[in-house]
Amino acid sequence: MELGISMFGDNHHDDSGKALPVGERLRELLEEIKLMDELGLDFFGIGEHHRPDYSVSVPEIILAAAASVTKNIKLGSAVTVLSSADPVRVYQSFATIDQLSGGRAEICAGRGSFIESFPIYGFDLRDYDELFEEKLDLLVQINQQSPLTWKGKFRPSLNSQEILPRAVNNRLPVWVAVGGTPESVLRAARHGLPVIFAIIGGNPAQFTPLVEYYRKAYAHFGHDAAGIQAGVHMHCFFGESSKATADFYYPHYAAQMNRVGSSRGWPPYQRQQFEAGREKKGALLIGDTQEAIDKILYLQEMFGLTRFAAHMDVGGPPHMALMKSIEIYGTKIAPAVRKALAG
Repeated sequence: MELGISMFGDNHHDDSGKALPVGERLRELLEEIKLMDELGLDFFGIGEHHRPDYSVSVPEIILAAAASVTKNIKLGSAVTVLSSADPVRVYQSFATIDQLSGGRAEICAGRGSFIESFPIYGFDLRDYDELFEEKLDLLVQINQQSPLTWKGKFRPSLNSQEILPRAVNNRLPVWVAVGGTPESVLRAARHGLPVIFAIIGGNPAQFTPLVEYYRKAYAHFGHDAAGIQAGVHMHCFFGESSKATADFYYPHYAAQMNRVGSSRGWPPYQRQQFEAGREKKGALLIGDTQEAIDKILYLQEMFGLTRFAAHMDVGGPPHMALMKSIEIYGTKIAPAVRKALAG
């Protein structure tokens, strides 16, 4: 099982709750990714958002910069909002990163849980599902062949067009992010693509039927079961002491939940919710080393995972605290999980 980290580049905020300029956060991100690589973590993913809460709207630029300061870690999006992007440009951008990094680039495509990118790039939300369906199909075809002839509804046609540059091995790994809908699972299975499930609330066991559905659909469409890849993405933060880590991180986490929730009509986030999420059957992994090891192994046994993504910067906690969390993950948690799985 691959063990890595995803982030959204959550901004730091001042005491009044105003987002600070993004430059410092972007420079911190590169230091954090460099540390992940030095510690031998398997992959890093950065999200795409178009809100003041987040510092990254173009993951490809962060990943290109990260390619120059890392040697081994895989570099991908988490996610690329494909519905409001041009699949041709997406492939070209990530193929360029792949060439820069010596074959370490990935794409994780999703519909996105935020909708700000649609009006920015001139797309109609009424086409939400149809846009993703068509654009994922085009991205898969671009990844498989060049020159390409293609015709669709939302983009000009391609007529024996070369899409360049090509990835190092001519193809990029393309994952599909799934928030919990059977339609998304079926779409990924039809194309034979790996999936990563975003488990950010409730009991992770609720995703078991979706994981099983993915495996059955994958086989139904004639793909070799040996090629199945499935991962989960969970909100995480690690420290030396469970209670001290929770006490430190809760204000940052709750503030971000409330910033997002204010635009969605959510009630104020409560400490009780936070603590329920930290339990074994909760969707948060926030605490000490042993808690993290136990919960990751529990999830791996439940789902048969090939990838675990620790999403680690919700609320924009201080850089040095994030560096410490990454260090604990890379030096204590990941080695113990790998040893247990090898045994």
